[in-house]
Amino acid sequence: MRSSRSRAGRARTATAWAAALPLIAGALALGAPAADAAGHDGGRRALRGTKPAWATQQSDRGATAENTGITARVYLAGRDADGLAAYAKAVSDPHSAHYGKYLTPGQVKARYGATRQQVNAVTDWLRGAGLKVTEAGSRYLTVHGPASAAERAFATDLHNYRKGSHTYHAPSATASAPASLGGAVLTVTGLDNAPRMARHHSTELPPPPDVFRNAGPFSTYHGSRTAKGLPSAYGGKAPYAVKGYTGKQLRAAYGAGKWTGKGVTVAITDAYASPTIAADARHYAARNGDAGYRPGQLSQVLPEDYTHIEECGASGWYGEETLDVEAVHAVAPAADIVYAGAASCMDDDLLDTLGRVVDGRLADIVSNSWGDIEANETPDVAAAYDQVFQQGAVEGIGFYFSSGDNGDEVDNTGTKQVDTPANSAWVTAVGGTALAVGKHDTYQWETGWGTRKALLSKDGAGWDGFPGAFSGGAGGGTSKTVAQPFYQRGVVPDGLAKAGGGGAMRTVPDIAAVADPNTGFLVGQTQTLPGGKQGYDEYRIGGTSLAAPVIAGIQALAQQARHGIPIGFANPGIYQRYGTPAYHDVTDHPLGVGRGLAVVRTDYVNGVDASKGTTTSLRSLGQDSSLSARPGYDDVTGVGSPADGYIASYRH
Repeated sequence: MRSSRSRAGRARTATAWAAALPLIAGALALGAPAADAAGHDGGRRALRGTKPAWATQQSDRGATAENTGITARVYLAGRDADGLAAYAKAVSDPHSAHYGKYLTPGQVKARYGATRQQVNAVTDWLRGAGLKVTEAGSRYLTVHGPASAAERAFATDLHNYRKGSHTYHAPSATASAPASLGGAVLTVTGLDNAPRMARHHSTELPPPPDVFRNAGPFSTYHGSRTAKGLPSAYGGKAPYAVKGYTGKQLRAAYGAGKWTGKGVTVAITDAYASPTIAADARHYAARNGDAGYRPGQLSQVLPEDYTHIEECGASGWYGEETLDVEAVHAVAPAADIVYAGAASCMDDDLLDTLGRVVDGRLADIVSNSWGDIEANETPDVAAAYDQVFQQGAVEGIGFYFSSGDNGDEVDNTGTKQVDTPANSAWVTAVGGTALAVGKHDTYQWETGWGTRKALLSKDGAGWDGFPGAFSGGAGGGTSKTVAQPFYQRGVVPDGLAKAGGGGAMRTVPDIAAVADPNTGFLVGQTQTLPGGKQGYDEYRIGGTSLAAPVIAGIQALAQQARHGIPIGFANPGIYQRYGTPAYHDVTDHPLGVGRGLAVVRTDYVNGVDASKGTTTSLRSLGQDSSLSARPGYDDVTGVGSPADGYIASYRH
């Protein structure tokens, strides 16, 4: 996710106004500055996590040239960082006397935002070190200058370090700020320039402009068409994969009933923006039985300019936006949707976009289908994200992040780990399932999303290497960096929470919905068709990029059931409902131990048509690398998926 920082645009801040509001005792000091660091003259406060783990003595290639240009962001802690975290917890906890007593953006700024005196003091310090302040806002200051000035400001030397096949500069020791600033600095990012970019979490996402099509045969609902002429698997003939579920089927599966999301606003954040989203969304709704869009129901908040277009694969994000918008509308057809596009897939731009949603309170629910591996996350950036999430919680805004599409990430990275920002204690991490919706839109079963792929043998008599290699699955597992949050205690088994061998840690995900691309969602998008013309086409897609907007849509229905009262940060309430009829308890063996699950797929070799031939494969379901969906909480589906009782449980 993380990258050498791009800085297009500054987050808006709502007008502040003072109010007499209750103070909360105690602190949940995620991201707060550490105590004074030893060894720095004049008294310093360490900015934890600013020396990356890869900047080791063994990889040190010497001092960075003094005239090397450095651009960094100095994030402001505000006047009460500990109080912000504490109130974010209290306002989200159903057991707290302050539950649901949300603040306006103006109240948040008045109580927790940086004061003018803090901004001036930090500005004077940075300028005094020889850095130029190029942006100064309520959240951060952007500075630029030579490495020598950055070293003076942050009391650390910058060295060049080998990381993989490249060399990057980074602090040789933890950066710090003067103690005389009184903890006004939350953290600094940009002192290292190793690339860290967010990836969208969609499986088999076709990057425009080339068209992507699924080959048939298809099932119209799970099991409606069986591959009778192909080899058996798991004791019988497997059905063909569905063409792609639509809103009617998903709403039925997750107990939407009469609820539509009316009066609720869902924001979607991604990078960049599809130039055809409005037309595509309208066309898709009309073709697939969804309600049409009211004037103004779908709106966009976009930056003035876009950056890092090639590095981020900008056009690939168009399909991500399309999936997210169409999935939210399919599940919650009356909810307003605000698409907030970031200038790039870099942290600073994504943080700007999230901050814009919070500062303007643009939505009640925020769906985010992007992330990266935890190993690429540094505590400095995590602190900046958590500050935004805490401010959102205080305002009654809930953030939902997809858990990832590579299972435990071992096949992808060689190291077992979770994804970020889904690992944050302040967001709802959404895992994935394979979903069977049967005739008359009846819910049949779900299993954890984890797929193995075996190709049809050349003689057509069997499946080569059955069940085949792991080809994708819902992300999950135990964080190495984030301690177990209060709402997971007593629900997450110690065998998962303490899997790292130490204390209890954050375990991912929290809740789940359909994600397996073999039981995925039909999406419609303008693409480049054969012959070069632009045109609308549809295809099946999955990934936890699907699960996140589906859950966001379900939450919109649940908020409507509360007469529009915001759910806010949902995790305490999600775990409070654990073990009740609100959830389907999703397991690897929904039909019983020993009964395997699979579907058959035929795919075009060229992704467009049969001119280059087709391949036929068996996709075994419910086999997610080393993760497993077990009875109760598990690290593939969390507490489970929403059942018929879920939305009703929020009725106020």
